[in-house]
Amino acid sequence: MVVNENAKAEITPKRKQGDGQYIKEGSDESTWLIFAPKADAVGSLETCLNLFTKHGVYLRHIESRASTRDLSKYEFVVECAPSKGLHEAIENLKLNVTYLNIISRDFNEESGTLPWFPRKIKELDRFANQILSYGSELDSDHPGFTDSVYRARRKYFADIAFNYKHDQPLPHVDYTDEEIKTWGVVYKQLVDLYPKYACREFNHVFPLLIENCGYREDNIPQLQDISNFLKDSTGFILRPVAGLLSSRDFLAGLAFRVFHSTQYIRHHSLPLYTPEPDVCHELLGHVPLFADPEFADFSQQIGLASLGAPDEYVQKLATCYWFTVEFGLCRQDGQIKAFGAGLLSSFGELEYCVSDKPELRPFEPEKTAVQSYPITEYQPVYYVAESFEDAKNKMIEFSQTIPREFTVRYNPYTQSVELLTSKSQVEGVVKKLSGDILLLLEALRKL
Repeated sequence: MVVNENAKAEITPKRKQGDGQYIKEGSDESTWLIFAPKADAVGSLETCLNLFTKHGVYLRHIESRASTRDLSKYEFVVECAPSKGLHEAIENLKLNVTYLNIISRDFNEESGTLPWFPRKIKELDRFANQILSYGSELDSDHPGFTDSVYRARRKYFADIAFNYKHDQPLPHVDYTDEEIKTWGVVYKQLVDLYPKYACREFNHVFPLLIENCGYREDNIPQLQDISNFLKDSTGFILRPVAGLLSSRDFLAGLAFRVFHSTQYIRHHSLPLYTPEPDVCHELLGHVPLFADPEFADFSQQIGLASLGAPDEYVQKLATCYWFTVEFGLCRQDGQIKAFGAGLLSSFGELEYCVSDKPELRPFEPEKTAVQSYPITEYQPVYYVAESFEDAKNKMIEFSQTIPREFTVRYNPYTQSVELLTSKSQVEGVVKKLSGDILLLLEALRKL
C-alpha cells in the first residue's frame, strides 16, 4: 500500500520478511574449534592436529592464545573447512582435550555446535556484505525500478559500502541536488512533529545533531560526523552497509555498539515513501537515540543476547527489536511518546501511534517476542516501555532464558566479547567490579 503526500500519511520502511529474518543468512560454512589439550607436554598439540589430517579436514587458520579459563595455560583456535570427516575428527578430538567449544554458522543441535558469532569488532567485516540484494537490483514495484540513473546511483552507494573495512574512514558522499531536495521534504515534515510526539531523550539530542553534525533541511549529514558524535556520547559508531542484513548479523553489530547504516536515499518521485530503510530512516529515526546512554545500553543488550543463540531465539530477539528500537513507545509524564525509528521517520505513523486507533500493551519480552506484525501497513499493536532502563532490565532477564552454555560480556577497552565459562573468569570480573565499587564509595564520601 502506498499513500501519497496529499493524503498526509506515509508508509514507514519495512523489512523483508522470511522466517523472522530481515534477510537471508550468509554462506560462511567454516567451523571454528576452541580447545585445550589435556597436557602441556611437547607434542600434545601435534597429536590433536594429526586427527584433522587423519580425517581429511583442511585447516584454514590456527591460532594459539592464553586460555580464557586458566591464564597460566594455552588454548588453540582452529578454523575448519567443510569436510565429511569433520564430525569424526571432532569426536576423536574430545578424547584428547580438557574442553572444546564448537562454533559454526550453521547451528546443529544434534552435534552441539553453536552458531558462529564475532568475538572482536573487526570480525564484523566477515558478514557485513551478506545482503539480500546489491546495487541496482530493485524489486519491480520499487519506485526507482525503471529509473536507470537512480539504479546506477544505488549501485554507487552499494559499492562504497561493500569495499568498506573496519577502522577505515567512513565514506564521504557528495549528494546530488535532487537527493538533498528529497531529504529536505522528509526533514521538514518530521522536525515540526518531534516536540509533540517524540520522547524527551530524542528531543534532547536532536538539537545537538543540528549543532554538531550538520542536520539541516538543505544538507544530508555525513556518517563520519555522526559516528564521531555518537562515539563521544555513548561509544556507538556507524558502519556503512549496502542493504539489509540477517537478524543474527545485524544484532551482532549492536553487541559491539555498531549500527549498520545505509547511505542511499529513497526515490525522488515518492519522497514520503520508501520500501526499505534509507538514509532518512537511519539518520532521522535511529541515530539520535544512540546518543542516549540508557537507550544505547538497551540496544547493546539485545545484541549481546543474540550471540550464539539458537535461531528461534534470535527470531524472538529480532521481534523484540522490532517492537522497541523500530516501533517502540514509552510512557513519560503520563503521556505516550515515540522512540522507535520506524515511527520517528514516518510523519503519518508518528501521529497514528499515539491516537486511539492502535492497541497498546506493556513491554514484556516473553510476550512481545512471539507477537506477529504486518510489514506493509501501520502497526495494529504497539508495546509501551516504562523507561529505557526498565526495558533493559527486562531484556537482561529474558536473555537468561536463552539456552546457551556460556555468558557473554563486552570489554569496551578491547572492543571484544568475552565468554564467561569458568569460575576463574567470573572471579576476575568480580575483582574489577569490586574496584569500581570502592571508587564509587570514595566518591560518595567526598560528596
